[in-house]
Amino acid sequence: MAGGRGERFWPLSREQTPKQLIKLWGDRSFLQQAFDRVAPLVPPRNVLVITNEAQAPMVRKQLPKLPRENVIAEPVGRDTCAAVTLGAAIVGARSTTAVMAVLPADHVIPEEKKFQQVLADAFDLAGRGQVIVTIGIKPTEPATGYGYIKLGHELPPPAGVKRYKTPFFKAEQFKEKPDLATAIEYVNSGHYRWNAGMFVWSFVTITNGLEMHQPELNAACHRWFDAAAKSPTALARVLAKDYPELKRVSVDYALMEKAHNVVCADGAFAWDDLGAWPALARHVKPDAEGNAALADFIHVDAARNVIYDARSKARRTLIAVVGLRDAVIVQTDDATLVAHKGQAQKVKELVRKLAESKEYRHLV
Repeated sequence: MAGGRGERFWPLSREQTPKQLIKLWGDRSFLQQAFDRVAPLVPPRNVLVITNEAQAPMVRKQLPKLPRENVIAEPVGRDTCAAVTLGAAIVGARSTTAVMAVLPADHVIPEEKKFQQVLADAFDLAGRGQVIVTIGIKPTEPATGYGYIKLGHELPPPAGVKRYKTPFFKAEQFKEKPDLATAIEYVNSGHYRWNAGMFVWSFVTITNGLEMHQPELNAACHRWFDAAAKSPTALARVLAKDYPELKRVSVDYALMEKAHNVVCADGAFAWDDLGAWPALARHVKPDAEGNAALADFIHVDAARNVIYDARSKARRTLIAVVGLRDAVIVQTDDATLVAHKGQAQKVKELVRKLAESKEYRHLV
């Protein structure tokens, strides 16, 4: 899934080059890294990218190994359940016995081998029965920015199957983002995992779930299935007609919280969902005062700041800071962001304000 706008990473992230298509560090974008992670398990012809019309050209440019028809542009954004349903329709049109994984394109997973083991085990389990597998991440802190999954008992492997390297648990309940006290309680109990929004299921299982819990999307899935079996052009015509009428609903609310056949795979690998600029500090070695800088940076009495310069080496100028604490400073060729780390989520509000301005709309 690669259709998000990444507004909290403005001014680097823009409508046509959002977070998943940018390179915060290294020489690969988040989307390219996501593709690299699944490449040992899934051939390019079986990798689909659901994006939007503005971003589709850049997606194709960044992933030249993908067949052109494997990059599918939603006509308008309708949240994650529509994207999941669209992906299922296309997968089913190719093979009704297929098993599919739904993975966000903008996550950071440095321990790729461990992730691939969990994904391979989840593929195998989902292909053997009517289960929805969600990958839950072992919490490393009482984070309040993630939803949580309450675990039930550990499940034995299917009959005749050697025990997986990945433990699987019954998923008892999905919990909304908690306050700090509740998050501490969750982490201390050991019975909760972060909800990372990664799912694995068979085509039959996902369509059965839609039929039971989301009849309107299930009907759309059948139309898209028929169109995808004909041609990409036929599918695009049907999507253009259907999508504007779809209700916005997340796959968590529409399906996961209602289903009784959800299994949680224990995601024991390093993982991060970079939600806003302060998260960059987790991936950049700080100086003695805790400043995380990817920039030409010098300071006096400044601490715990995040400083990022997206300009080319030739165009960079020194960023000098005095007495500033807990701030975010981001410099691009055409804009500068200065924000308090505690208010970084409000960058999304700033982007909306820019979009409403005739003078600054071009910066969105």
